[in-house]
Amino acid sequence: MKNPYEVLGVASSASQDEIKAAYRKLAKELHPDMNPGDTIVEQRFKEVTAAYDMLSDEGKRAQFDRGEINPDGSPRMDGMFRGGFNPAGGRGGADFEDLVADLFGRRRRPRQTKGQSITYSVRVPFLEAVRGGVQRVRLHDDTTVDVNIPAGTSDGDSLRLKGRGMPGAGGGPNGDAFVEIQVDPHAYFARDGLDIRVDVPISLMEAVLGAKVNVPTIHGTVAVTVPAGSSSGQVLRLKGRGIAKSGKKGDEFARLMIQLPEKMDPKLKEFVRSWTKQGDYDPRKKAGFE
Repeated sequence: MKNPYEVLGVASSASQDEIKAAYRKLAKELHPDMNPGDTIVEQRFKEVTAAYDMLSDEGKRAQFDRGEINPDGSPRMDGMFRGGFNPAGGRGGADFEDLVADLFGRRRRPRQTKGQSITYSVRVPFLEAVRGGVQRVRLHDDTTVDVNIPAGTSDGDSLRLKGRGMPGAGGGPNGDAFVEIQVDPHAYFARDGLDIRVDVPISLMEAVLGAKVNVPTIHGTVAVTVPAGSSSGQVLRLKGRGIAKSGKKGDEFARLMIQLPEKMDPKLKEFVRSWTKQGDYDPRKKAGFE
């Protein structure tokens, strides 16, 4: 096996966070699911996983840095007795009882270690994330698992699948799998905490005279009253029509947007011209603009 630092592309002084970040980046690129049938990439994935197994274990890393073990974890014969014999606790670094057992052909029971964790990324539609749903995920061992997406899941949330990671060593437990959620944007809904925001187009007649209009929510369409004399940008609150999570429920805020017809009626133009001449109507003055 190669030098684990070189395999992960990090310096020997790298922190555990830097080592973890390097491993995650390489694991995503080299994962067999992303490179089906490529045995070279598969071998590289195994090397990267083994290197991370070495460096993420503080004890193994320290032994490797001191030259007591090889990159594959086996003891180095040229440094085996470095540090001398210690009657109270064996020799420094390696276990003296293991050494004696090896010399006489007897192997001690291997140390149990938990398997490595693996992270997967899953894209989830906006409505499924806010309402909840199920996503099927293919794991590293080519099995699939249905993952429950809780209502109110946000972009970047991580879901844990206990025991669905890499196998442990020496009979140790499996690692865990983590599913990172990437929420797709919606065509007209936007999320604001537990609240939902949406722009609702209305006609000039509906704004002036008022009307009942259908407004979409994440749970279906509802009829909403547009007050007479509504201005573009006015916001209507739809209580309890937002996201439900942890016993709380948000609201939906519908912003009215006056939409003029693409083909303007000449009579409408003439009416507006005559109407503005009769009254003192200056919306910018009312807003305090100078």
